[in-house]
Amino acid sequence: MSLRAQLLVWLLALACASGGGIPEPAGGSIAVPADMAIDLGGGTAVFYEQLVQRRVNTLETFNDPVLRKFFRTEDLFFDYYADLAQSLADAHFEKSRPFAIEVQEMIFENTARAQVQVLFRGYDSRPLRPNRVSLVRRDRWQYEQEAWWITPGKL
Repeated sequence: MSLRAQLLVWLLALACASGGGIPEPAGGSIAVPADMAIDLGGGTAVFYEQLVQRRVNTLETFNDPVLRKFFRTEDLFFDYYADLAQSLADAHFEKSRPFAIEVQEMIFENTARAQVQVLFRGYDSRPLRPNRVSLVRRDRWQYEQEAWWITPGKL
């Protein structure tokens, strides 16, 4: 199932709460207008799809303008990109290349901030380990200036 199809399934189940994943914000999650949730879902689909089957630790991916447009400043992009590349290396992703990325959950802290839980899957780079590896990340997205932006940093 493509990332876009998964996103549509997720959006249909938006009203349902899940038992795991991102811990709910201290004030609890809130309901947001459908168009706001759809905008965030569309942004996450475009951003994470750009990383599927691509080596994260290459200059070509680093210079991808589609990836960079989701960050308000270059410094924020640099921070996020360095953290992502290191996380994939630490998780032993072969060639730092995820073969699948799945948006698992989006929780809205308020109408301008959401936490997005993402599952990265790849092949194990370690010798004699023909297994697959995975990485779960939580990214914070912020709504400002009529657009959703990734805001790296601690949640």
